[in-house]
Amino acid sequence: MSSRSQSPALREALALGALHGPAELLPISSSGHITLVPWLLDWRYGELEPELRKSFEIALHAGTAAALLITLRGEVGEAMHGLNGRRLALIALSFAPPAVVGFTLERPIERRLGTPGTVAMGLLAGSAVMAWADRSPQTRRHEDAGARDALYLGLAQACALVPGVSRNGATLAAARLRGFTREDANRLSRHVALPVIAGATLLKGIRLRKTGLPRAARGAFAAGAAASFASTLGSTWLIRQVERDRSLLPYAAYRAALATTVLVRLARRR
Repeated sequence: MSSRSQSPALREALALGALHGPAELLPISSSGHITLVPWLLDWRYGELEPELRKSFEIALHAGTAAALLITLRGEVGEAMHGLNGRRLALIALSFAPPAVVGFTLERPIERRLGTPGTVAMGLLAGSAVMAWADRSPQTRRHEDAGARDALYLGLAQACALVPGVSRNGATLAAARLRGFTREDANRLSRHVALPVIAGATLLKGIRLRKTGLPRAARGAFAAGAAASFASTLGSTWLIRQVERDRSLLPYAAYRAALATTVLVRLARRR
């Protein structure tokens, strides 16, 4: 394998990094877009070895996580200041399902459910749940969250390990199905996401350190991570936009349209 084929093209790395920030902040599946956009545009990125692509996604998530910690430092500080046994228990309940599923099933999920067709099905399934959840009454605040709510959010995050489902979309839908207001559903989604994003990035970073990274890929990886960091910082206003939106239906419709585009292209190729 040539050194060229062991690295994403620099322009593709920058473009995917720029895409990752807003795709992570909106309920549209960042992992789904990182898979589908290069496939739809016939980029060289899709020809890379699967392990190298997963390593590149780690770099993108690291850039996004760092930007989110900076952007949400007020919320994080407030949450840490009010940390007590009850909140720790709720965090543990929301963290346990994705941690267990990710540790035991991550590799099979990546091998079997990371194709354009399966990602499209994940987008469609997530769209249906989001549209259903959007009809739920809004009667609860984030302070009302209890053990059952935390477990539901944790299960939603475990489901989001399937590419295309979207962690943000799944947790938003779960919180709205539990009756939380749109603003408080977003707050809960962010609070349960940070430990999972940080933990997954750390675990995969350790794996990446053990396996090593081709020297030819280091520049593209650094560029992608930097672009992801910058695009996340520049797109944090999207968090407030989602909170103010009256409905999740526009995001569900966009996901369905993207999935349909992929399925139509697959059908034509056959």
